[in-house]
Amino acid sequence: MTVNVSPSPTASPTPSPLHAVVSDDFEAVNRTIVEQLTSKVPLVETISQYIIESGGKRLRPLLVLLAARSLGYEGDKHITLATLIEFMHTSTLLHDDVVDESHMRRGKKTANDAWGNAPSVLVGDFLYSRSFQLMVDVGSMEIMAILSSATCTIAEGEVLQLTNIGNPGISEADYFETIQGKTAMLFEAATHSGAVLANATPEQAEALKLYGRYLGLAFQLIDDLLDYQGDADAMGKNVGDDLAEGKPTLPLIHAMEQGTPEQAKLIRQVIRKGGLEQLEEVLAIVHATGALEYTRKRADEMADKALAQLELLPPSAYRDSMAELARMAVDRQA
Repeated sequence: MTVNVSPSPTASPTPSPLHAVVSDDFEAVNRTIVEQLTSKVPLVETISQYIIESGGKRLRPLLVLLAARSLGYEGDKHITLATLIEFMHTSTLLHDDVVDESHMRRGKKTANDAWGNAPSVLVGDFLYSRSFQLMVDVGSMEIMAILSSATCTIAEGEVLQLTNIGNPGISEADYFETIQGKTAMLFEAATHSGAVLANATPEQAEALKLYGRYLGLAFQLIDDLLDYQGDADAMGKNVGDDLAEGKPTLPLIHAMEQGTPEQAKLIRQVIRKGGLEQLEEVLAIVHATGALEYTRKRADEMADKALAQLELLPPSAYRDSMAELARMAVDRQA
């Protein structure tokens, strides 16, 4: 098999105002990411750099930095911890795009579309392995326990989502179990491990753990909402992608529960077969049943729960940024 090593990365993550309070730390994370991507195999570096530098807010490493600093951490291992969290996240993106047969992410070709499935999976494995090397450098068995457990939960969440594809019979509880594993778990692990690194009290560690969990749930709920009303250019993917893949997300689950028997039947049929042939009819039902408003309401609930956890932290600019992040999670359009 011949593997092309182009295209090269063309975009780098741009810090947002949320990064301002940890700007020096964030730059250190960016430098460490580049340093830790080195490999004697050129294709490993090429694909790793392509996916890591293809945009995104790097929210998960940001959460590590904010959590640790909010509790007064003054060491430097939070940089390593934030870097390995980003590697864990990136590896899941590579694997997810292969499983989903995706062709676009953040407005660019996916790695599997550019290089093929096999290189993408193997480079994802490399990044996972490198993240565990960095865990050893952090030197905390408690953090290693948190992160190794998280990887298992994330994998289970991805398998659960895969088994749910084409299944219109899943409940709202099933849906939340899936997104807790596949999305919220890494948010939770980022804030929890950052708290442990900073020698948090048990109460503070639990608060930051739950903050990450609820924030991750809010983010995924809005992602799933935007699949039915978002802007394709802003999102970097097409509206209706979830529907095309037969994913029964909350807007569809609620629409089936609240719609007429005929509307519910149509959505069940579309979920089973996937595709976009009846996208307009499904969009009309989703809007008519208030499914998007309901999904946003649930996202707002998760964001409010995240904000409540911050009351257990001492006042600081870091806590303020985490509060703003919770608000941004539900206000964004991409």
